[in-house]
Amino acid sequence: MTTMRRWDMSGLGRASLQLKTVPVPEPGPGQVLVKAAAAALNYRDTLVIEHGMGLALAFPFTPASDLAGTVAAIGDGVTRFRPGDRVITTFFPDWVDGRSAGSAKTVDATTLGGAHQGVLADYVALPQDWFVAAPQSLDLAEASTLPCAGLTAWFALVERGQLRAGQSVLVQGTGGVALFGLQIAKAHGAEVFVTSGSENKRERARALGADHAIDRDGWVEAVYRLTADRGIDHILELVGGAHLAKSLEAVAVDGRVSVIGVIEGYDLAAAAGQLMLKSATVQGIRVGHRRALEDLVRAVDVMRLKPVIDRRYALDELPAALDHLDRGPFGKIVITFD
Repeated sequence: MTTMRRWDMSGLGRASLQLKTVPVPEPGPGQVLVKAAAAALNYRDTLVIEHGMGLALAFPFTPASDLAGTVAAIGDGVTRFRPGDRVITTFFPDWVDGRSAGSAKTVDATTLGGAHQGVLADYVALPQDWFVAAPQSLDLAEASTLPCAGLTAWFALVERGQLRAGQSVLVQGTGGVALFGLQIAKAHGAEVFVTSGSENKRERARALGADHAIDRDGWVEAVYRLTADRGIDHILELVGGAHLAKSLEAVAVDGRVSVIGVIEGYDLAAAAGQLMLKSATVQGIRVGHRRALEDLVRAVDVMRLKPVIDRRYALDELPAALDHLDRGPFGKIVITFD
């Protein structure tokens, strides 16, 4: 093929999105050409499309970060992959392990679908170091959900949280990160609490293994009752804003709150007394590095974890997929390229 389909934005806002026919890129030195099979959407993608999240986007801009596909060709000097290998992207391409780039004054935001062009195209040509091998136990649509949502939950609970069997974990809602958190926590022997405003979604969370699925209205009091006032060891704070105050009310003494979501805003608010008197840890999670993604891939194959996909949309159905994402899916929304 000499041409391919690619979603481009000419400016900010969904009205600027256009599905175009463009030349298939050629892999340069150190690059691999990947034939896309699936791309998972994240809430962050809607923010980038709508207002750019303060990033200096280079238009025309292609959104989305999470791609799974098959290596179609390799450039000179490529040693990590061969044609035919199944791969997934990394969210922070240059963060391989250890401490992330950036400084106290200038934070690093060099992500795919942000500082770098995104992946909603039939083919992408990117550096070999920007990919990892896909899990053997998942199809490529399922594998595409790991780079952001899956790794975020893994990084919060396992890499940084050092989750142990017998501890308690609470996830807020039933989106992609939340359901990954549920499944990862259960695989590690944790007692899992899920909050949701939908009884149907609470029932589905129980079917996935949640020990307690509680209404998001009055969830702190429900936690007190269900834990005999002990609270929760690990909370995935997926709402943000002033909702952090509720997480600090519900977290156990010496517990941990991982701040991930910004649905209610970027400005966090909570009582300092809860934080100090409980000796709680509040950690910000910026997805994670490549080594942790490789750890997650191995764990997925061992645990036989199956990501929850609410619906798969064809590439030309991107606007409908974004609308579904706005409504709040149960798990992930995935774009397929067949």
